[in-house]
Amino acid sequence: MNKQIVFRDLGLKDYKEVWDYQESLFKEILDIKINNRREEKEDVTPNYFLFVEHPHVYTLGKSGDFSNLLLNEKQLADKGASYYKINRGGDITYHGPGQVVGYPILDLENFFTDIHKYLRFMEEAIILTLAEYGLQCERSEGETGVWLGVGTPFARKICAMGVRASRWVTMHGFALNVNSDLGYFDNIIPCGIKDKAVTSLNVELGVAKVDEEEVKAKIKKHFTALFEAEIVS
Repeated sequence: MNKQIVFRDLGLKDYKEVWDYQESLFKEILDIKINNRREEKEDVTPNYFLFVEHPHVYTLGKSGDFSNLLLNEKQLADKGASYYKINRGGDITYHGPGQVVGYPILDLENFFTDIHKYLRFMEEAIILTLAEYGLQCERSEGETGVWLGVGTPFARKICAMGVRASRWVTMHGFALNVNSDLGYFDNIIPCGIKDKAVTSLNVELGVAKVDEEEVKAKIKKHFTALFEAEIVS
């Protein structure tokens, strides 16, 4: 079992470019696993964790409803946004500047073979990170991600999640709103949920801007502790 995770911060990158990069890392791990089985070998599989920030983009999961995108092609162009239907779970979401997006590309056989536990650990890493800012965040039953005000008329989502997994290898991940322009969420029905709002860390703290590098460092700390892993460059 390899509990080292190679960490890479990609900065601001086009969504499709990073999706292709994720796919290449995902395939690298799968190819090793398939070859191990075929050749009866035990070559170690790597793990990766990418941070990235995307230009304005809307993505729709494989089981999502296209009608949850409330813009046509021209309106997307007018807003400087792109759109992709992708191969993760979940419905529609938005990525853009001011958001910390994390893509763990892990061989879960290095950790545990339980997708439910994997999702809960990702949520917990975000919950623990936001607790350091004095926010009491939690899960909403039946709705993946991290929320505030669950069970009240003011329920609001601060972190969306959607993953793909094959042979226990993961890709895609989470999107935490840190300094996001929440107006872009008005152009979709986020995650297909009509009756709940979306929020951002800076809004919840009542400040103009939160240090995104500090947020990333906290997420890395909690993620590695939960997975009992070691981050390497």
